Amino acid sequence: VQLQACGGGLVQAGGSLRLSCAASGRTGGWYEMGWFRQAPGKGREFVAAISWSTASTYYVDSVKGRFTISRDIAKNTVDLQMNSLKPEDTAVYYCAARWRSGGYFSGEYDYWGQGTQVTVSS
Repeated sequence: VQLQACGGGLVQAGGSLRLSCAASGRTGGWYEMGWFRQAPGKGREFVAAISWSTASTYYVDSVKGRFTISRDIAKNTVDLQMNSLKPEDTAVYYCAARWRSGGYFSGEYDYWGQGTQVTVSS
């Protein structure tokens, strides 16, 4: 299984970016796909996740109302629409996938994309 993320970039505070992650290889039937982020000098933080079967979504409090996660089963993709971006959203963003339920910690996910840089200037 491979996850390929794209869509990062540099944006001013208040702006928007859309990240996309495509899965290839043995796919389909995921329990959940999600996004994490890691800022310089910090640990990897959960951002959002979506149930592959029900499309139920979960967000860290700091992005609720600003970020939206969505998935396309036919294309095996998961997107993260990020609006009203803040400088504190600056990080490398990683997509991830897992086959079973668990906590929203990086160790609970089975597969990871390579990361895409998001930089928000003030």
